[in-house]
Amino acid sequence: MDPYKIVKYPLITEKSTDLNKENKYVFCVDKKSNKHQIKKAIEEIYKVKVEKVFVINPKPKKRRYRLFIEGYKSRYKKAIVKLKEGEKIAIT
Repeated sequence: MDPYKIVKYPLITEKSTDLNKENKYVFCVDKKSNKHQIKKAIEEIYKVKVEKVFVINPKPKKRRYRLFIEGYKSRYKKAIVKLKEGEKIAIT
């Protein structure tokens, strides 16, 4: 797969910016990708060495549309990538 199809975008939240101090970065990734594919894609896109990849599948949240119609937000897969010492990614 194309690395740009595996890694969709970086998740920038208050919690993820706190993880940057520990050399961890959070990305939204393709639902069908695995840890090995995510590691190769991050290394190829950002030219860094990845130490470890953590994958999380959050459950979709319930949303109400109109009066009585209920639905769910779309699912996504989240990857927390830990880089080797001395490596950094400039995410703005």
